[in-house]
Amino acid sequence: MTTTETIRASRRSVLAGAGAFVLGFHVAPKGALGQAAAPAATPEINAWVVIHPDDRVVLRMARSEMGQGTRTGLCQMIAEELHCDWAKIETEYVTPGQSLARNRAWGNFLTAGSQGIRQSQDYVRRGGAAARIMLVQAAAAQWNVPASECAARDSVITHTPTGRTLRYGQVAAAAARLTPPDPVPLKDPREWTLIGRSVPRLDTVAKTTGALVYGSDLKMPGMLVSVPKRCPVFGGRVRSFDAARVRSMPGVKHVLQVGDSAVAVVADTFWQAKVALDALPIEWDVGDNGRVQQSTIDAMLDEGLNAAEAFVGNSNGDARAAIAAAPRKVEAVYSYPFQNHAPMEPMNATVVWTAARCDVWCPTQNGEAALVATAQAAGLPQQQCDVHRVDLGGGFGRRTTHDWLIDAVLTAKQIPGVPIKTMWTREEDMTHGRYHPVTKAKMTAGIDAQGNITGLHMRISGQSILSFVFPTALQNGRDPVQFQGLNAGGAESAIGYSFPNLLIDHAMRNTHVPPHFWRGVNHNQNAIYLECFLDEVAHATNQDPLALRRKLMGNHPKHLAVLNAVAERVGWGSAPPAGRFRGIAQQMGFGSYVAAAAEVSVSDAGVLRIHRIVAATDSGVAVNPRQIEMQVEGSFVYGLSALLYGECTVKDGAIEQTNFDTYNVLRMDEMPQVETIVMPSGGFWGGVGEPTIMVAAPAVLNAIFAATGKRIRSVPLKDQDLRRA
Repeated sequence: MTTTETIRASRRSVLAGAGAFVLGFHVAPKGALGQAAAPAATPEINAWVVIHPDDRVVLRMARSEMGQGTRTGLCQMIAEELHCDWAKIETEYVTPGQSLARNRAWGNFLTAGSQGIRQSQDYVRRGGAAARIMLVQAAAAQWNVPASECAARDSVITHTPTGRTLRYGQVAAAAARLTPPDPVPLKDPREWTLIGRSVPRLDTVAKTTGALVYGSDLKMPGMLVSVPKRCPVFGGRVRSFDAARVRSMPGVKHVLQVGDSAVAVVADTFWQAKVALDALPIEWDVGDNGRVQQSTIDAMLDEGLNAAEAFVGNSNGDARAAIAAAPRKVEAVYSYPFQNHAPMEPMNATVVWTAARCDVWCPTQNGEAALVATAQAAGLPQQQCDVHRVDLGGGFGRRTTHDWLIDAVLTAKQIPGVPIKTMWTREEDMTHGRYHPVTKAKMTAGIDAQGNITGLHMRISGQSILSFVFPTALQNGRDPVQFQGLNAGGAESAIGYSFPNLLIDHAMRNTHVPPHFWRGVNHNQNAIYLECFLDEVAHATNQDPLALRRKLMGNHPKHLAVLNAVAERVGWGSAPPAGRFRGIAQQMGFGSYVAAAAEVSVSDAGVLRIHRIVAATDSGVAVNPRQIEMQVEGSFVYGLSALLYGECTVKDGAIEQTNFDTYNVLRMDEMPQVETIVMPSGGFWGGVGEPTIMVAAPAVLNAIFAATGKRIRSVPLKDQDLRRA
């Protein structure tokens, strides 16, 4: 049960047939490399809008849809300025190859970091506005009247003095021949009629009927299916395999080595390939990484907690001196494990390779990066490759990296001209992921005689994502992403408290297990470390946890606003229902301000029940409030799954958790009631898909302490005894 309050398939061609006209505009997306050259048959420049004679409007998408509603939100923003008939909207993906051929006309394809809408909003809105202006100009020219006398609404242009009308489809061809306006004015937000409305998602019917085609559903004539297996230890290699043992098995067509570290069986069907792969004798060279155990990694992190050198992320005053001089100290060590992305759809890609061209059909969060990976693996120029995106059966950051795609291309390259669908098994997907980084944190606060924090030192020890993914983005060896939610200021992930003396630093300790961006990224553990430790300080100094936070948030009004909103809604300060206890947390991330208040109970046997979570989100602009509600709920499923069950451990260099029997997720009967407060304050564009995940766990952990008197400093909770102290 949820409540919400709002405060305040098949690939289409570039042109959908000879009867369609494309409207272009001089609106270069951020990152575009200048004016794109339009094909001679289509006098458009940056083509976002296709209008058919029957008034169907096709809006082109560069960002990926993976269940988060980006496609619908982008369409709302274009349609807001285009003034088209919402009921006649269709969408299609553009390919990175098309964009490359036209000088990156569609800008950035990356769908991650909760930036699909907020980083596109300006240029897609200007695209819609430019198209509307050109349509109105075309109609005015046909009537031989001033354009100022004409108005557009619901795909119809009206000459106001006479009442004459023309449909968009009737003037689209003429509009496409006009010079696009420059500059392109945008509506005042007070005039919005579509942005801010909870319109239904455009993909709901196709998902409900099963018509939507995901990568794993894709079929092509003559297609074969490849199922790979990599060395179970990261960094290991193939030593040998006995292909003769399985070549005669039903459906088997090929047994191939793929790169240095994998073997694949190619067969008529997935199951035939999997059965043969399971029977294939393979010897691996695991190397030195085969000696790494989870205890090895834990010891390395423990060493980092007290290391003399660390990268400073945020500091003011002299925290060490203030803590040393304080009459009292509060200290605690927290930890956060490896986490798997675990999307429901395992990694997959369908590839057709020839010596002249390579085409890929796959679910990816970054079409441009997928194109680069395809070209490198194919041994061809990017201009001779393309990536045709399909909807994703979950991404969460995993599909921003393309190790799986490279293997798929390398496999298809050995079978030229044949469509090869590479499908990972669930076990392969789980044991060869890119994991949420493992970290620990030592929290130390100096407390004066009045219970005030005089100094705070937060030492983080653990992996750096950038050192693995983008080492060139390190700043003199420092990983700025490590300090998400803890920064001194800025519009992305600022800390919500002011301390007289503060030191937040990071002892980088990398393992052989590859880390990557995982929904919420480093906010997840940073919020636990800071918000749970502040809860500890509040109880150690006999202060109300909300009151302590408010005292520290005088210079952080937006952080305070979401915190106050959840506190008021949950009834903080009043007695909860019998047997229930509350916890609270807040943070800022991905440009948005979020807070949560949880209400839980813990039985005498230590069984936890999360009854209720109130969540507040200020994303500046709320494009689709209902979609925000769904994203909050979805992020809580993801965050609470990690809190309750999520943990990947290493044995003999390999990940131990190979399926959902050992890497569990939240079930429907465990889901709490979620009450979402959408409170856009305006003036900025924040993210939605990731921010609220970070406050779910600390709010629940703080409520568990209130219920049991036990402070849980490491997750998942499945490993903890929650019986009352």
